[in-house]
Amino acid sequence: MTAHLWQSTLFAALAWLLAQALRKNRAAVRYWVWMAASLKFFLPFSLLVALGGHFAWRTAPPVVEAPAIAVVIEQAISPVVNARGPTVYHADFMPVVGIVWALGMLAVLAHWFVRWRKVRALVDSASPAELDFPVPARSSNALLEPGVFGILRPVLLLPADIAGRLAPEQLRAILTHEAAHVHRRDNLTAFLHMLVEAAFWFHPLVWWIGTRLVDERERACDEEVLRNGAAPEVYAESILAICRLYVEAPACVAGVTGASLKKRIHAIMSYNPAEQLTLAWRVGLAAAAAIALAAPIALGILNAPPIRAQSATATAKFEVASVKRGGSAPANPIELNLVGSIARSSNGGRFHAANASLQLLIQWAFDVKTFQIAGTPAWANSEGYDITAKAEGGANFEEMRPMLQCLLTDRFKLKLRRETRTLSIYELAPAKGGPKIKAATDCIKIDPNGPPPQFGARLCGGARTSVGGIEGFGVGMAKFAELLSDRLDRTVIDNTGFAGTFDFQLNFTPDEAPGPTPSPSLFEALQDQMGLRLVSTKGPVDVLVIDHVERPSEN
Repeated sequence: MTAHLWQSTLFAALAWLLAQALRKNRAAVRYWVWMAASLKFFLPFSLLVALGGHFAWRTAPPVVEAPAIAVVIEQAISPVVNARGPTVYHADFMPVVGIVWALGMLAVLAHWFVRWRKVRALVDSASPAELDFPVPARSSNALLEPGVFGILRPVLLLPADIAGRLAPEQLRAILTHEAAHVHRRDNLTAFLHMLVEAAFWFHPLVWWIGTRLVDERERACDEEVLRNGAAPEVYAESILAICRLYVEAPACVAGVTGASLKKRIHAIMSYNPAEQLTLAWRVGLAAAAAIALAAPIALGILNAPPIRAQSATATAKFEVASVKRGGSAPANPIELNLVGSIARSSNGGRFHAANASLQLLIQWAFDVKTFQIAGTPAWANSEGYDITAKAEGGANFEEMRPMLQCLLTDRFKLKLRRETRTLSIYELAPAKGGPKIKAATDCIKIDPNGPPPQFGARLCGGARTSVGGIEGFGVGMAKFAELLSDRLDRTVIDNTGFAGTFDFQLNFTPDEAPGPTPSPSLFEALQDQMGLRLVSTKGPVDVLVIDHVERPSEN
């Protein structure tokens, strides 16, 4: 959200520079420049990047990008990069912020609704008026200035005695002004900006843009009146007469006396036909608009290519593979880990999966977490599969991942793509009082040239997990964040700043109902036993989106 506000603010600054460069051109051109700045608040660049991620390269081979691409995209679409890490929003404050925002938006909408109802009542009580005008006209006894009301079926609302108070040429100029509002569909664009003001009521810039829109809108209609042959003196006198005789137009009505009256009168009296946009300006503005839309989409296409379950750098396949339907896959991800649904043997390059769900197979093949997979069908979690495979030459664990990717492509017809989404994440940070963890002392380092370690040895960098605990030996904070991510079903980023490796044993009460919301007891245990805390925030997460998958044929 913060990045989007910075983007929109920068976009508005560029709009101001462009409006200054176009100050000798027609007001209608500057109006649309400011309208683009307004609508930018409803169009975050991250949305366009995500849109680009849905398009596939047709000429390039399928590639699985590294998870770091999520960070690249986040930096590319954000104008400000905080060298100390992402902004932290504590979970306790977020509901308060949301409530304040919602109350502010409701207050703005309620204010406009009350004013709209008053004008609606005036229109309903007004009588039809016979007038040569592009939309129906109605006459009201209320002391309000002429104005156009409505978006889909606009009507012209006039004071009942206006024909007797203005000279014919003055009335003609006023009606030309209102007809310009109708042709320009100013009520529609004004309504769109009102929605921007309601959603971003806290940002002073949107209200300033609203002032610029009203100013350029009225000047554009003034220019239209003068281009149609009205004398500047007559037109200026007609506007001043409206000011003396009637109150200004209420909200939801495109009237006559909006914007700075003194500046408008001065501009009318010193009117000279505005310069037309040159061909170079037209091409430049069109190119700028195209680049503003196409660049984020192109970024999404480049950084989120479609992938099939294989890697361009590793296309090896299992020498032989058997896929058979098993029983019902365990529904609890913790249970999956306990029963050891996937087993790999470095001796002879054998791979074995017992009653493993497709979800679990994808997780291991692409080295992702459960929450990083989207679009899985229901059977992907409920049905288990027995897979036995052998790799030629005896592949190690990591070399088997692309082989399993190819197997999923061939047998499950799996097609997926990477997409970067802004999701809830946790940051691992020191708690008040400082850390309570100890540097690693007695873990065993593996000697590649020595004998294999004994079964159950405390290997450096190793960890043991259970339903209610995590134990680590010589584990760094980045690795510990990954272990927490597995348990919390949410990305955890190390923001402790602690270097080195540590021994720890974390015991906590597990959730009775596993899900995306972790048990508070884990948070308490983390703070009491390790002197660490988890801070809720938002951040980019690399997600695999399944476009197509089928149940495999057995063999």
